[in-house]
Amino acid sequence: MDSTKRPSLLIIFLTVFIDLVGFGIVMPLLPIYSRQFEAGGLLIGAIMASFSIMQFLFAPIWGRWSDKIGRRPVLLVSLMGSTLSYALFAIASGQTSSAALWWILISRIFAGICGANITVASAYMADISDKENRSKRMGLVGMAFGLGFIFGPAIGSFSADAFGLTGPGWVASGICLVNFLMAVFVLKESRKPEISPDSTELPKATSRGWKSVMAQPQIRLLVGLFFIATFCFTCFETTLGLLLEDNFEYDQTRIGWFFTFCGFTSAMIQGGLIGRLVKKFGERKLVVASFFVFAVGLFALPLAQSVTLLLVSLALFAIGSGMNRPPTFGLISILTDDKAQGETLGVAQSAGSLARIFGPFFAGGMYEFGPEAPYWSCAAIALLFGFFALISLKSRPKNDDSEK
Repeated sequence: MDSTKRPSLLIIFLTVFIDLVGFGIVMPLLPIYSRQFEAGGLLIGAIMASFSIMQFLFAPIWGRWSDKIGRRPVLLVSLMGSTLSYALFAIASGQTSSAALWWILISRIFAGICGANITVASAYMADISDKENRSKRMGLVGMAFGLGFIFGPAIGSFSADAFGLTGPGWVASGICLVNFLMAVFVLKESRKPEISPDSTELPKATSRGWKSVMAQPQIRLLVGLFFIATFCFTCFETTLGLLLEDNFEYDQTRIGWFFTFCGFTSAMIQGGLIGRLVKKFGERKLVVASFFVFAVGLFALPLAQSVTLLLVSLALFAIGSGMNRPPTFGLISILTDDKAQGETLGVAQSAGSLARIFGPFFAGGMYEFGPEAPYWSCAAIALLFGFFALISLKSRPKNDDSEK
């Protein structure tokens, strides 16, 4: 790797990590908010969903703007916005009136808007990678994603214990500020001027979005597959704590260790092995295999009656999940014109955010029918789309040379 790119890669890694920390940092605090502010279920749900809703709405917008004016300015604006949003979250968390919850909701909306910059981070990775190494670099984004998923709730719990309810917000704001300052002094612009939209193309670029991206069959297929994979993951994420409590009578501390196990397993796949797997098997085979592997893990989870079987099931699910995102985004990037990387990856990321909105509702409703219901239904969905991907991803588009 070019040594001049390493500081920028660190900043991009931290940006994605912070996005997921921001998603999870509030989760351990919700029961406290519910008790302290007497928050109703609807408002708590709005606080939880607002982050993903804003990511869904703004991911394509950030991506499109980064295609026009560059990745660096968009990342700087979003990082400073994240710094301010978590400062507002900290201040609101320290209030005692019922109005505090509404300020918390506003801060989460603001954080979700800024957190949609994961699109620009992915586009940055695409800019500095050749097609052969693009999925490997997307694996670094996925690794940051997985580690943020692990440490978000942990940071929320630890900083709340150490510094009170305002702690998580100030810690997150401090991390964002440090990353912003690093980006100011270290981050280089990755967008190449010769492939940037010129002035005659700007009106056309502005009108692009979901419609134009989804009009491309292969990209539409990959975006749909990413939606399904994220939907199944979100169902697992929503109900695993309930399953472990019902089947093993574990408390929150033990449940947290199992989430950590899954997160680290997935992160190691995405950050360490994915490059070699792509070189050996190619992106398409990995995308297909990922659905089958995590389908087996999902099906086995509610059947596990021992810790050993539980760990094996969780490992299978985490491996399958870790194998999915990098080659999917790698293929999307390879199939996308260099002038539209940010916008196209923004639509794909937006589809994932949409899955994170609907997944918890589906999982919670299915769990009412029995602990196995969300897992077996998602396993069936994963198998179905695994076979669909096997058939649909057979042909190689003419501009894809990643597997030559």
